[in-house]
Parts: sequence; C-alpha cells; structure tokens
Amino acid sequence: MAEKIATRAAYGDALVELAEKYPELVVFDADLAGATMTKGFMKNYPERFFDMGIAECNMVGVAAGMATCGLKPFVNTFAMFAAGRAWEQVRNSVCYPHLNVKVVGSHGGLSVGEDGATHQCIEDFALMRAIPGMMVLCPCDSHEMRLATEALLHYEGPAYMRLGRLAVETVTDTIEGYQFELGKAAKLREGSDVTIIAKG
Repeated sequence: MAEKIATRAAYGDALVELAEKYPELVVFDADLAGATMTKGFMKNYPERFFDMGIAECNMVGVAAGMATCGLKPFVNTFAMFAAGRAWEQVRNSVCYPHLNVKVVGSHGGLSVGEDGATHQCIEDFALMRAIPGMMVLCPCDSHEMRLATEALLHYEGPAYMRLGRLAVETVTDTIEGYQFELGKAAKLREGSDVTIIAKG
C-alpha cells in the first residue's frame, strides 16, 4: 500500500494537473481553499479561480451561468454547505436544466471532528441522490480520486463528489486490472464467506 493521503489533497493536486490540458476547467470556492485544497489551483490559475466568499448559494448560481457558456465549473465547499445550504440552487439552477456543474463537498462524513457537529455531514448522499439526474460519487483513495476527477471533466451533466478530510491508505493502485468507471464498484478482494460493500 502507498502512503496515506487525504482524498481532498489528491483532488486538489488533480485539479492543478488537469488545468493545462483542460482550459475550460474553472474552479469556485467559498472561502475554504486551504481546507478544500483548491489553493494549488488558485495559485497556479488565478484567472480561472473564483473565491465567492461565504455565499454558497450565489456560488452555485454563478457556476451554473458559466456552464451555459461552455465552461466546466467545479464548485467547492464543505459537504454540509454544498448539500445543505445550497441544495435549492443545486436542484433548480444546476440539475433541473441539466447543466455541466460538478459540486464537490469536502470534509464529508464524521471524521471532521475538529470542526464540530455543525460541519459534519452524512446527509449529503441522501440529499444529492434525491435530485433527478444527479451523479453521486465518493472515491475511496488518492489514486481513485485522481481518476474520478478527470472522469467528471468528461462527464456531461451535474455531479456531486464527496471528499474526506483525513489521510487514508491507497488501495486501488494495487488491484490488478483496476479501471475507474463512473457508476461502477471496484472489487478489492475475492472471498466466499461474506460480502462487504463500502464507499469512500
């Protein structure tokens, strides 16, 4: 297994790596670039980075507008605010017209203990999956996160991706024949006693 790395860190690296190849990629953040790891993109591509401040609903609306112009916006904030605070804008401004906006919720789940209960979010999957036409994914490690980020650039339509705060072991890079596909699970190990299904 490779060293531990947070999926949010791998995501931030992937954005920077993909930016030169995909000039239509633009990144939005809600005053959390250091936590969501979009700070690398902000530093390297400031003309394509938009810090909207603590105004998640407005951020989603502006991203939706940019998507109508042929750009590929990735909207970033904590999962609680992406799925909670901005849910109406995600539903009505992005998913209803089926716009090509990727909503990225960092610090998902319960492992964000240092930030308190108001920032923990397990409801994001339920909220986003309830919206017709919304693709929902949660890559499990740094290797899969990099592949998922590029796959979302090619996917036409709205999507929600959850990132984790804590560093996790990389496992998908050691699976023989592993290929990432949107909407498909990866089998980590064969067995005959029990089936364990997990995400993230």
